[in-house]
Amino acid sequence: MSIFGIMRTGVSGMAAQANKLGAVGDNIANVNTVGYKRASTEFSSLISEGNHAEYNSGGVNTSIRYAISEEGLIMGSSSPTSLAIKGNGFFVVSDAGGTNYMTRAGNFVLDGNKDLVNAAGFYLMGYPLTNGNPSVVANSLDGMERINLGNISYQANPTTQGAIQGVLDSNTAIVPAATLPSANVAGSTYSSKSSIVTYDNLGNKKMLDVYMAKTGTGPDTWQVSVFDQSTATAGGFPYGAAGSAPLATATMTFDGFGQLTTAPATFSVAIPGGSTANIDFSSVSQVATGETALELAVDGNAPSAVEDVEIAGDGTVYAIFENGSRLATYRIPLATVPSPDQLTPGSGNVYSVSQLSGDVIVGFPETGSFGSVKAGALEQSNVDLATELTAMIESQRSYTANSKTFQTGSELLDVLVNLKR
Repeated sequence: MSIFGIMRTGVSGMAAQANKLGAVGDNIANVNTVGYKRASTEFSSLISEGNHAEYNSGGVNTSIRYAISEEGLIMGSSSPTSLAIKGNGFFVVSDAGGTNYMTRAGNFVLDGNKDLVNAAGFYLMGYPLTNGNPSVVANSLDGMERINLGNISYQANPTTQGAIQGVLDSNTAIVPAATLPSANVAGSTYSSKSSIVTYDNLGNKKMLDVYMAKTGTGPDTWQVSVFDQSTATAGGFPYGAAGSAPLATATMTFDGFGQLTTAPATFSVAIPGGSTANIDFSSVSQVATGETALELAVDGNAPSAVEDVEIAGDGTVYAIFENGSRLATYRIPLATVPSPDQLTPGSGNVYSVSQLSGDVIVGFPETGSFGSVKAGALEQSNVDLATELTAMIESQRSYTANSKTFQTGSELLDVLVNLKR
């Protein structure tokens, strides 16, 4: 065993402990960093080849491991765009240059361009719902775009569907055929009337009048007629020119138990302004209630600015408009790899795929092995401060001990040098 070998071993030990102290220092510095995953220093021995007659000192080698798969504590946040993942998966984010990464740091806010960006400056990525439910690219982080709510401000949605539900009074008097609402004459009569607001392609409000009339074509037959209220004469019939057809008519037939037998139980209304609404009346029944009680509901909204954002557990991003309507705009995917602890970390709490981590797997929250997205919450660092302070003390003592090994080797070398004097 050489004296120089003793000194090299001491230096190796001090360098290893310095690495450990560096990791401990980073952990302590990031104890309050959202989504941070603690680093740990693992030691392995370095043995020099020799014979059985003498010992050749080697040293120690270090490798850094990250507890990426260890979930941190999830705590509430006052921001609705703060996101945490409960379970398996990472958010997909991109930097300003468009390079995609994975992260658990979900402290997102809307920037000046209405993009969702986290504290490290990375943009949240997702699939747009413009053309319906998207197909996920299962083995790549490509195919996504920045989640941006700026392009949907003041968006109008025409009425395309609706529903009538409730009960019709079976004892209502039959309306003569000549004065049915569909006849659209000055003396038209009806059993009940309702009005409802719809929206055209530009978001203009279109008020429609909906009439129900029990007809004489059968004891259990009703007729529904829809008119454009703006064409009413003195607030009623006729609408437009006398005898002109309504926007839509439909016949409802019921069996002896008051259940609807008409199929299909829908009719189409041509909304003035371009759109067509399909109205479902399958939930209407007929009973001897003494009065007709119906509810009408349709979709669509007038132009309105985005007031808020709501994110569901399955990753769907809803834009909340000033008028209270909600619109699904994007869906946030999650990504993972077979060995998350082998991912390559980068600045800003982001991770890249490495050779040891395995290939990326992408899917939607709450599907397969992926966890769920928690809005208004953040995942805290998984660093335990007490453990790190204990490791710091241990490393400090070990560094001192290794320095004594080096110092002893240096003193022995001085003895050898002094033998020449």
